Amino acid sequence: MNTTQRIIITILLLIMTHMSFGQNNNQADVQQRLSVIEDKMAIKQVVDEFSNLADTKEIDRQVMLFTENGVVESLTNGQRSSLLEGREQLKEVFSGFLANFHTVYHQNGQQTIDLQGDKAEATSYCRVILVGEQDGKSMKTTLYTIYNDKFVKQDGQWLIQHRTSNFVWREVEEVAQ
Repeated sequence: MNTTQRIIITILLLIMTHMSFGQNNNQADVQQRLSVIEDKMAIKQVVDEFSNLADTKEIDRQVMLFTENGVVESLTNGQRSSLLEGREQLKEVFSGFLANFHTVYHQNGQQTIDLQGDKAEATSYCRVILVGEQDGKSMKTTLYTIYNDKFVKQDGQWLIQHRTSNFVWREVEEVAQ
């Protein structure tokens, strides 16, 4: 093998090594981006499942979307109206509140998620429609809500650690059945 052939083989080996490294690096980048997408989808799933379980009044399952010591802070007109801590208190208050309505309907809208490793913060918009009897009349209450959530990933599952429910607008009207 002459010098020219050795140089060509060396260059080819260098190119192949570089290409292999580039592919591995690209695969790692793709895997990282895929992981971010999966985490964001899992967080969205938690928010949507929270709403679905409220609509079907499956409170036992709903509170399992929170950490054991999860917190829900509610704001009305910018002022704190309640502070709930722990799954047991969440279950008690959610059940009592939803018992006032025969129809519960959540419509989730836009959402932004800021991932920070095994923690995340999300802002989600939701319209909550509640229909129940009040003073012998069928009344519909519509709540326009912004959820500011802090999530933590525990044992591979995203859970709500702290939710601030900001009820920014409320409409109440009588409805015909």
